[in-house]
Amino acid sequence: MDYKKLYQLFEGVTPLKTDCGALCEKACCKGEDTVGMLLFPGEETSLPAVEAGGRRFVLCGGTCQRENRPLSCRIFPFFPAADAKGRITAVIDPRGLSVCPLVRQAEHVRFDPRFARRVKTAGKLLAKDPACLAFLREVTEEIREAAQMRDLLDQL
Repeated sequence: MDYKKLYQLFEGVTPLKTDCGALCEKACCKGEDTVGMLLFPGEETSLPAVEAGGRRFVLCGGTCQRENRPLSCRIFPFFPAADAKGRITAVIDPRGLSVCPLVRQAEHVRFDPRFARRVKTAGKLLAKDPACLAFLREVTEEIREAAQMRDLLDQL
């Protein structure tokens, strides 16, 4: 997988038409060494990575060189969800609820449609690789379960 090509999709495009980090004081970049971003299959990075639960994560200390960010950071708070037939959609990732105010207020936010289209495009490119497609499906199921849990909690 050509991750550099995927990274280029997100140059100059963020979830909002303005710098969303300016609104929340870069809440998603205020990590500690115990916070990590998931690496996609075959994605290599110069940032420190750990393995947990059979997956690789980049540890986030809160600062990095933006050009070295992994794909998960570039597409946050979206994810390219893959259904059983391999169709890709850009979805808000409810796993970002504790970090991103955009996730908490998603129904009231006007996301930049260019960003969502690029997440979908990245997903379509990833889905051409069998390992990446399996990964997309696996994470999509986790996102579906997280959304269901959020819905249940909202009903309490």
